[in-house]
Amino acid sequence: MTVTSTAPPPSPEAGPRALLRASGGPRYAVALAVDALGTGLLRPFLLLYGVTVLGLSASATGLAMTAGIVMGLLCVPAVGRWLDRGARSAVVAAAMLIRVLGVAVLLAAPPGHVWPFAAAALLLGIGNQSWPAAHAALVATLAHGRERDTALAAGRALRNAGLGAGALLAMVCLAGGTSALEALAGVTGAAYLVAAVLAWSVRVRAERPEPGADRSDRSPGAVGQAVRPPRMRALLAANVVYVFCLNVPEIALPLVLLTQLHASPVWSAAVFVANTVLVVTLQVPVTVLMARYARRTALVIAGAVLTVSYVGFLVVTLLGEGGGHGWAAAGIAAVSVVCTLGEIVYAGSATALVTALAPSRALGRTLARFELSSGFGLAVSPAVITALAAHGPTALWGTLATATLLSASAVASEADPAAPKR
Repeated sequence: MTVTSTAPPPSPEAGPRALLRASGGPRYAVALAVDALGTGLLRPFLLLYGVTVLGLSASATGLAMTAGIVMGLLCVPAVGRWLDRGARSAVVAAAMLIRVLGVAVLLAAPPGHVWPFAAAALLLGIGNQSWPAAHAALVATLAHGRERDTALAAGRALRNAGLGAGALLAMVCLAGGTSALEALAGVTGAAYLVAAVLAWSVRVRAERPEPGADRSDRSPGAVGQAVRPPRMRALLAANVVYVFCLNVPEIALPLVLLTQLHASPVWSAAVFVANTVLVVTLQVPVTVLMARYARRTALVIAGAVLTVSYVGFLVVTLLGEGGGHGWAAAGIAAVSVVCTLGEIVYAGSATALVTALAPSRALGRTLARFELSSGFGLAVSPAVITALAAHGPTALWGTLATATLLSASAVASEADPAAPKR
């Protein structure tokens, strides 16, 4: 059965069941959870797998993983074009299946050989980079307006819960050494396969409008011409900076806590756990709360909140440098809550804004461009954060605060292209 977007679903306020239907239904929700669990099992420990199981050098392993991410990003435009042909659940399932193949190559890789590991990292990278646009397009086919925004937020909360659970299970299993890592990889491949079958069974496909039938293309002489994605140059450029916030709890704060404040590693773990719990529990409520504002306004608010948090990190770090200040680590943890709130508002408004601005016949390509900007920001942020941190807290947090504030200003000043409110 093919599902199209001919009628909006019930409002999320009607109850959890209505939100579940708007998010893809029970089978799709299980697919998201299983896929996230598998990713949580392997992704944080892929580097360890290459070093300990395959006996590769850390530099070769890291280079192969980076190459996989970059090549995955290069495949995103093709995913966007596939989505614009009407495919939805098929693309989601394909993103999961290609990771099954990646895990299979990983398990078959002989010790001491980097190229099989690089091939596995490439396949995993393609699947990881293709999934976000495919998922957003599927939800946009089933839900409309603010219902779609809430459904996207629910999907992110569910995915973060699965990622966190998978990472915790993997940490428990690491005591088993190399055999445990191989078992984790096998379980991950099985999880991806189950998720792909469930996603495929949903069978969601969008109807392709006849050329010129899309009312979102209002330019003179547009009838019969291909609809192009909106430019959104300021939004896409700003998103590269915004997305740095996703690596703050994983990279920036542990670096600051350990090297600048000389705090116990327990604080880094506590900040990461708190971030995950807050995202899982608050993503949907905060997104519903922010529905009183325009999506672009909500994204600007996210930038302001993130800027305030970066300034807070700077103040706490400057006052607590050199050690001996037991309150400094607690202060970083407290400010991290503000940063997480900014992340939640950003995640609930950015994809929603891009989806709302996209003409229906260019939805896939528009989401692909947005995911390219996100992927680029995530790829460069570890190097940028560590390079800035080497020059002190002012260089790190001052630069992030300034860049984020400028990005929020650019988002606020950019005019929306002519597009229907979908």
